[in-house]
Amino acid sequence: MSFVAVGACYVDTILTTSHYPGEDEKLRASSVSRRRGGNCPNSLEVLQQLTGQDALTTGTSLNLVAVLPAKSSVASQQIRSAFEPRVGLQHCIYREEFSEPASSYIIKSLSSGSRTIVNYNKLPEMTVDEFARIADVVGPKTGWFHFEGRIPDVILACIYYLRKCYPSVRVSVEVEKPGRPGLQELAAEADAVFYSKSWAQGNRYGSAEECLRTQSLLTRNASLLFCTWGQDGAVALETRTGSLVHSPAYTTEDFKVVE
Repeated sequence: MSFVAVGACYVDTILTTSHYPGEDEKLRASSVSRRRGGNCPNSLEVLQQLTGQDALTTGTSLNLVAVLPAKSSVASQQIRSAFEPRVGLQHCIYREEFSEPASSYIIKSLSSGSRTIVNYNKLPEMTVDEFARIADVVGPKTGWFHFEGRIPDVILACIYYLRKCYPSVRVSVEVEKPGRPGLQELAAEADAVFYSKSWAQGNRYGSAEECLRTQSLLTRNASLLFCTWGQDGAVALETRTGSLVHSPAYTTEDFKVVE
């Protein structure tokens, strides 16, 4: 089966400091690290670890569709080298007039464990026409499309295109950012929906179970709903049977959850 994840790919720069700096304060970082980030890239990272060598024997294909800077840019080369060959990037969209990737600058405070994030992204977003051209190439052999819910109006049109041209594919979406218009409409069209704790709380749900029970009445196509809840783990709901499964978060005696 071919799995295609559609979303942003970030390059994260993490500065570790003793504490969060005040305004105009000069502070020395104890370490700096860079890594590839973004919801869909992170999901693919986990999936390729889970499939491992089995992907070669079972025919599982993992693919990313993301907007990247120029193909020859240092950032795009680093992103490709981090993924390939286990994750295909041949369908990514390159903005040749840009050299900087979508970026996150993260201040990690050792005293509080907080992470303060500043995002930067000048890359023009994917259009429906660009997605349609990609879907026409991969659609006939793809079993599952997963969308990050970052541009809901565009993603909704992409889902409509898949339903019309490739009705057998499965579609999942992430509903994450509180207050972002259009996410409820995305959830209503998906086969599987992943809700974040922040979105659920922003919509006045007091628990993951409450969120999923209520959302099951609003998501007519979905067979599976999921909601993460920080250190309390995650909950999954099968809408057909109403069966609920809770998975606790991993923890140890000296383990501290910060997000």
